[in-house]
Amino acid sequence: MNCACVAAGFRPGGKSRVRQHSQEPKTSISSVKLALMRVLGIDCGTECTGFGVVELCANGKLLCLRYGAIKLSSREALASRLATIFAQLGAVIQQQQPEQVAIEEVFYSVNAKSALKLGQVRGVAMLAASSAGLHVAEYAPLSIKSAVVGYGRAEKHQVQHMVARLLDLREVPEPADAADALAIAICHLNTSVTLQRQRQRSATA
Repeated sequence: MNCACVAAGFRPGGKSRVRQHSQEPKTSISSVKLALMRVLGIDCGTECTGFGVVELCANGKLLCLRYGAIKLSSREALASRLATIFAQLGAVIQQQQPEQVAIEEVFYSVNAKSALKLGQVRGVAMLAASSAGLHVAEYAPLSIKSAVVGYGRAEKHQVQHMVARLLDLREVPEPADAADALAIAICHLNTSVTLQRQRQRSATA
Protein backbone atom coordinates (compact mmCIF):
# COMPACT_ATOMS: atom_id res chain seq x y z
CA MET A 1 0.00 0.00 0.00
CA ASN A 2 1.33 3.40 -0.88
CA CYS A 3 2.46 5.70 1.89
CA ALA A 4 0.71 9.02 2.26
CA CYS A 5 3.18 11.43 3.83
CA VAL A 6 2.23 14.77 5.33
CA ALA A 7 4.67 17.46 6.39
CA ALA A 8 3.40 20.11 8.75
CA GLY A 9 5.10 23.00 10.51
CA PHE A 10 4.49 24.61 13.85
CA ARG A 11 6.76 27.58 14.33
CA PRO A 12 6.12 29.81 17.31
CA GLY A 13 8.82 32.40 16.71
CA GLY A 14 10.22 30.11 14.02
CA LYS A 15 11.97 27.94 16.59
CA SER A 16 10.13 24.66 16.47
CA ARG A 17 8.75 22.36 13.85
CA VAL A 18 6.84 19.13 13.58
CA ARG A 19 7.53 16.45 11.00
CA GLN A 20 4.82 13.86 10.64
CA HIS A 21 3.86 11.00 8.38
CA SER A 22 0.65 9.06 7.92
CA GLN A 23 0.50 5.49 6.69
CA GLU A 24 -1.72 2.42 6.58
CA PRO A 25 0.45 -0.71 6.00
CA LYS A 26 -0.67 -4.29 6.39
CA THR A 27 1.05 -6.42 9.04
CA SER A 28 -0.14 -9.06 11.46
CA ILE A 29 1.04 -8.99 15.05
CA SER A 30 -1.00 -11.97 16.19
CA SER A 31 -3.62 -14.37 14.89
CA VAL A 32 -5.71 -13.92 18.04
CA LYS A 33 -8.93 -11.90 17.63
CA LEU A 34 -8.75 -8.70 19.64
CA ALA A 35 -10.83 -5.61 20.16
CA LEU A 36 -9.61 -2.54 18.31
CA MET A 37 -6.88 -0.69 20.19
CA ARG A 38 -5.05 2.49 19.24
CA VAL A 39 -1.93 3.55 21.13
CA LEU A 40 0.15 6.72 21.07
CA GLY A 41 3.81 6.08 21.84
CA ILE A 42 5.92 9.03 22.98
CA ASP A 43 9.71 9.22 23.07
CA CYS A 44 10.47 12.19 25.29
CA GLY A 45 13.36 14.58 24.62
CA THR A 46 14.21 18.16 25.51
CA GLU A 47 15.08 19.07 21.92
CA CYS A 48 13.18 16.41 19.98
CA THR A 49 10.14 14.48 21.20
CA GLY A 50 9.03 11.66 18.93
CA PHE A 51 5.50 10.32 18.67
CA GLY A 52 3.87 7.43 16.86
CA VAL A 53 0.31 6.14 16.63
CA VAL A 54 -0.17 2.41 16.06
CA GLU A 55 -3.48 0.59 15.86
CA LEU A 56 -4.15 -3.08 16.55
CA CYS A 57 -7.25 -4.15 14.65
CA ALA A 58 -9.72 -6.86 15.56
CA ASN A 59 -8.16 -9.20 12.99
CA GLY A 60 -4.72 -8.82 14.58
CA LYS A 61 -3.24 -6.45 12.01
CA LEU A 62 -0.95 -3.58 12.97
CA LEU A 63 -1.51 -0.23 11.32
CA CYS A 64 0.94 2.64 11.60
CA LEU A 65 -1.38 5.62 11.41
CA ARG A 66 0.99 8.48 12.06
CA TYR A 67 4.45 9.30 13.31
CA GLY A 68 6.66 12.35 13.62
CA ALA A 69 8.68 14.51 15.95
CA ILE A 70 8.38 17.83 17.71
CA LYS A 71 11.72 19.55 17.20
CA LEU A 72 12.67 22.48 19.37
CA SER A 73 15.55 24.90 19.55
CA SER A 74 17.97 24.58 22.46
CA ARG A 75 18.10 28.39 22.48
CA GLU A 76 14.44 28.56 23.43
CA ALA A 77 13.54 28.76 27.11
CA LEU A 78 12.66 25.40 28.65
CA ALA A 79 9.25 26.63 29.80
CA SER A 80 8.41 27.62 26.22
CA ARG A 81 9.57 24.26 24.91
CA LEU A 82 7.44 22.43 27.46
CA ALA A 83 4.41 24.50 26.43
CA THR A 84 4.99 23.62 22.77
CA ILE A 85 5.32 19.91 23.54
CA PHE A 86 2.11 19.98 25.58
CA ALA A 87 0.20 21.79 22.82
CA GLN A 88 1.47 19.59 20.00
CA LEU A 89 0.91 16.30 21.83
CA GLY A 90 -2.56 17.52 22.73
CA ALA A 91 -3.22 18.20 19.05
CA VAL A 92 -2.03 14.70 18.08
CA ILE A 93 -4.29 13.15 20.73
CA GLN A 94 -7.26 15.19 19.55
CA GLN A 95 -6.70 14.29 15.90
CA GLN A 96 -5.81 10.60 16.29
CA GLN A 97 -8.01 9.71 19.28
CA PRO A 98 -5.76 7.04 20.85
CA GLU A 99 -7.22 4.90 23.61
CA GLN A 100 -3.99 4.71 25.61
CA VAL A 101 -0.57 6.34 25.76
CA ALA A 102 2.79 4.67 26.36
CA ILE A 103 6.10 6.31 27.25
CA GLU A 104 9.55 5.15 28.26
CA GLU A 105 10.35 4.96 31.96
CA VAL A 106 12.79 7.46 33.40
CA PHE A 107 16.38 6.27 33.30
CA TYR A 108 19.36 7.29 35.34
CA SER A 109 21.82 9.67 33.72
CA VAL A 110 25.31 10.77 34.65
CA ASN A 111 24.21 14.32 33.88
CA ALA A 112 21.74 15.19 36.63
CA LYS A 113 20.70 18.44 34.93
CA SER A 114 19.80 16.64 31.69
CA ALA A 115 17.91 13.95 33.62
CA LEU A 116 15.91 16.61 35.44
CA LYS A 117 14.95 18.34 32.17
CA LEU A 118 13.96 15.02 30.63
CA GLY A 119 11.79 14.31 33.66
CA GLN A 120 10.03 17.60 33.09
CA VAL A 121 9.29 16.67 29.48
CA ARG A 122 7.93 13.31 30.60
CA GLY A 123 5.72 15.06 33.10
CA VAL A 124 4.31 17.32 30.38
CA ALA A 125 3.69 14.32 28.11
CA MET A 126 1.85 12.52 30.90
CA LEU A 127 -0.16 15.66 31.65
CA ALA A 128 -1.19 15.96 27.99
CA ALA A 129 -2.42 12.36 28.09
CA SER A 130 -4.15 12.56 31.46
CA SER A 131 -5.81 15.85 30.48
CA ALA A 132 -7.48 13.91 27.67
CA GLY A 133 -8.56 11.20 30.12
CA LEU A 134 -6.07 8.64 28.80
CA HIS A 135 -4.23 5.98 30.78
CA VAL A 136 -0.42 6.22 30.59
CA ALA A 137 1.71 3.07 30.61
CA GLU A 138 5.46 3.20 31.25
CA TYR A 139 8.06 0.71 29.97
CA ALA A 140 11.74 0.23 30.67
CA PRO A 141 14.13 0.48 27.68
CA LEU A 142 15.00 -3.23 28.04
CA SER A 143 11.31 -4.17 27.86
CA ILE A 144 10.78 -2.07 24.73
CA LYS A 145 13.76 -3.60 22.94
CA SER A 146 12.72 -7.12 23.97
CA ALA A 147 9.18 -6.58 22.69
CA VAL A 148 10.32 -5.27 19.32
CA VAL A 149 13.60 -7.08 18.61
CA GLY A 150 13.43 -9.98 21.06
CA TYR A 151 16.69 -8.91 22.69
CA GLY A 152 16.91 -6.37 25.50
CA ARG A 153 20.43 -5.25 24.57
CA ALA A 154 19.65 -4.57 20.91
CA GLU A 155 21.32 -1.60 19.23
CA LYS A 156 19.29 1.46 18.30
CA HIS A 157 19.53 0.78 14.56
CA GLN A 158 18.27 -2.77 15.10
CA VAL A 159 15.17 -1.44 16.86
CA GLN A 160 14.53 1.06 14.08
CA HIS A 161 14.81 -1.54 11.31
CA MET A 162 12.58 -3.97 13.19
CA VAL A 163 9.96 -1.26 13.67
CA ALA A 164 9.91 -0.69 9.91
CA ARG A 165 9.59 -4.43 9.34
CA LEU A 166 6.80 -4.97 11.87
CA LEU A 167 4.81 -2.04 10.50
CA ASP A 168 5.55 -2.89 6.86
CA LEU A 169 7.07 0.52 6.23
CA ARG A 170 9.08 1.04 3.08
CA GLU A 171 11.71 3.04 4.92
CA VAL A 172 13.02 3.28 8.46
CA PRO A 173 10.98 5.97 10.24
CA GLU A 174 12.82 9.25 10.67
CA PRO A 175 13.89 10.91 12.80
CA ALA A 176 15.10 8.20 15.16
CA ASP A 177 12.92 9.63 17.93
CA ALA A 178 9.81 8.84 15.87
CA ALA A 179 10.99 5.24 15.34
CA ASP A 180 11.57 4.92 19.08
CA ALA A 181 8.05 6.22 19.76
CA LEU A 182 6.60 3.61 17.41
CA ALA A 183 8.63 0.95 19.23
CA ILE A 184 7.11 2.07 22.53
CA ALA A 185 3.61 1.80 21.07
CA ILE A 186 4.36 -1.69 19.71
CA CYS A 187 5.69 -2.73 23.13
CA HIS A 188 2.45 -1.66 24.76
CA LEU A 189 0.36 -3.53 22.19
CA ASN A 190 2.45 -6.68 22.66
CA THR A 191 2.03 -6.40 26.41
CA SER A 192 -1.73 -5.94 26.02
CA VAL A 193 -1.93 -9.04 23.81
CA THR A 194 -0.07 -11.09 26.42
CA LEU A 195 -2.25 -9.85 29.27
CA GLN A 196 -5.44 -10.57 27.34
CA ARG A 197 -4.28 -14.11 26.58
CA GLN A 198 -3.54 -14.64 30.26
CA ARG A 199 -7.00 -13.40 31.23
CA GLN A 200 -8.60 -15.68 28.65
CA ARG A 201 -6.68 -18.69 29.97
CA SER A 202 -7.62 -17.87 33.54
CA ALA A 203 -11.28 -17.54 32.57
CA THR A 204 -11.34 -20.94 30.88
CA ALA A 205 -9.22 -22.74 33.50
